[in-house]
Amino acid sequence: MVFYRLDDVFLYSMMYSDIPSAQTLVLYFKSRGVKNIVISPGSRNAPLTISFTKNSFFKCFSVVDERCAAFFAMGMAQHLQEPVAVLCSSGSAMLNFYPAVAEAYYSDVPLIVVSADRPSYRIDIGDGQTIRQENVLQKHIGYSANLKQDIAHATGTISKYGKSLLEQSQEEIQEHNEAEISKALSVAFDEKYPVHINIPFEEPLYGRVKEPSVKIQDLDKGFMEDSLNEENWEELAKVWQKSSRKMVLVGVNQPNAIEAEILEALVKDPNTLLFTETTSNLHHPEFFESIDSIIAPIEKSENREEFFKTLQPDLLVTFGGLIVSKKIKAFLREYKPKQHWHVDIKKANDTFYCLTKHIRTTPNHFFKEVVSSEIEPLSDFKIFWERKKDSYEAKRDAYLKEIPFSDFTAFDEIIKKIPKGYQVHLANSSTVRYAQLFPMDSSLKVFCNRGTSGIDGTTSTAVGSSIYSKVPTLLLTGDLSFFYDSNALWNKYIRPDFRIVLINNSGGGIFRILPGKEDTEEFETFFETSHELSAKHLADMYGFEHISAENEVELEDRLKEFYSKSNQPKILEVATPRVLNNKILLGYFDFIS
Repeated sequence: MVFYRLDDVFLYSMMYSDIPSAQTLVLYFKSRGVKNIVISPGSRNAPLTISFTKNSFFKCFSVVDERCAAFFAMGMAQHLQEPVAVLCSSGSAMLNFYPAVAEAYYSDVPLIVVSADRPSYRIDIGDGQTIRQENVLQKHIGYSANLKQDIAHATGTISKYGKSLLEQSQEEIQEHNEAEISKALSVAFDEKYPVHINIPFEEPLYGRVKEPSVKIQDLDKGFMEDSLNEENWEELAKVWQKSSRKMVLVGVNQPNAIEAEILEALVKDPNTLLFTETTSNLHHPEFFESIDSIIAPIEKSENREEFFKTLQPDLLVTFGGLIVSKKIKAFLREYKPKQHWHVDIKKANDTFYCLTKHIRTTPNHFFKEVVSSEIEPLSDFKIFWERKKDSYEAKRDAYLKEIPFSDFTAFDEIIKKIPKGYQVHLANSSTVRYAQLFPMDSSLKVFCNRGTSGIDGTTSTAVGSSIYSKVPTLLLTGDLSFFYDSNALWNKYIRPDFRIVLINNSGGGIFRILPGKEDTEEFETFFETSHELSAKHLADMYGFEHISAENEVELEDRLKEFYSKSNQPKILEVATPRVLNNKILLGYFDFIS
């Protein structure tokens, strides 16, 4: 973490709100290097908007739709791996932040939510744009900082309507506010949780000064450092080395987070299967990248019980975020390992109801301590399942040659043609599940909002993530996710090299895959939500180049021009057959079984 000297931050051109609490927040953000501020326009937040936009230290972004703004900020924080602030006015505005806050909470993204509030004496009296904002996000944040209203500002109004506020001095209020802001920022930086700072303001809101009237405490002292729990590494290494059937299962993971030498050591371990997902950002020819392609044939096998017991590990080691595959979760919940260790500094989810140890360290540190270069084969565990892997990969290629154009063939072609080095964002539901069936090039950096696994905010997240990316960004999305978050295109910060591949199967294709599907009007209306919408008019309105493809030949041809350099971002809309896609996908699992 880089700290900025308090004497240095005043070298930037500055102007501040004349309200002390607004000044205080700005000074604390400067001192801790919170530079990126996403602002949803409003009136009550004017003191903060003035203070941030009139200081060249900050990079400010204006995003009107609050839900889009929050996901935009979260995508930026996800990419930078540092706190980003999102700011709104009072009232329902802040409630629109909540989906992104929940996603940030479960994905360990340090999003700082700042909400302007009305004075406490205006709450619950029938005034407009007043709701109970204090602690409203409490279930899904690391800390709620509820600031007190300054009495040095608008003293006349406060004396008339809020006399109880005068029971404390301005000095006491300032001390409280500084402590709350400092605590919130420490949680965001040190624990990687989203936090909420709520600040009440009384009118007038637009007063400004060139110099702050407050002086904050020196923050260069006393910040937490990550502390790693001491483990009996010798004992853990013995268990690892003696386990004849080990499975390493990796969830969502930052690109390049695991050292190459560790990956090679795991590959060389003759008793270890390493299961990854597209969102794991780990690659090796010997890794098992398509988990469902292993599990699905077992589910359909006459020897189901025997095969599942053969796959059942003695030791399961997990790290990273949430797992996409429902099949691996169902398998490990029924065929539990003898031991399950989760490696993570902060938390351990008991996803499979068999967690035996939470190892509070980094995956790199853990594997350096336990993995040995001299491990003898103790079983044919790895060899047996590697043969199964080779089998399904060959069958997948054969299946692709005999099926008609569909989601399945489209995803295969699209994923193969992504240029090397791209940053790829995946929408949820069908999109992320199809992506698990095909190998991604190791140079691609893959992201997906798997914290809550919702379809909301996918496009906004990708746009936010692209802002500071050194490489172009591709969003691979389905039609419901795209249209649901279409306000994300109402954004003046979208780069010309931003690309969207939209798989339009005219509805929620995942509902045709899930059990319980019925070909009825009710199913089409209330589950699948079938439609005949196209992205063409949205593209025209928001300045995107629109390209379309309706068959395999067109898709192959359009992809060539899609990635070419341009002066505007592009949408490639791929139309696939709504009522055929699920049959082809389910047929794939039958074919490889």
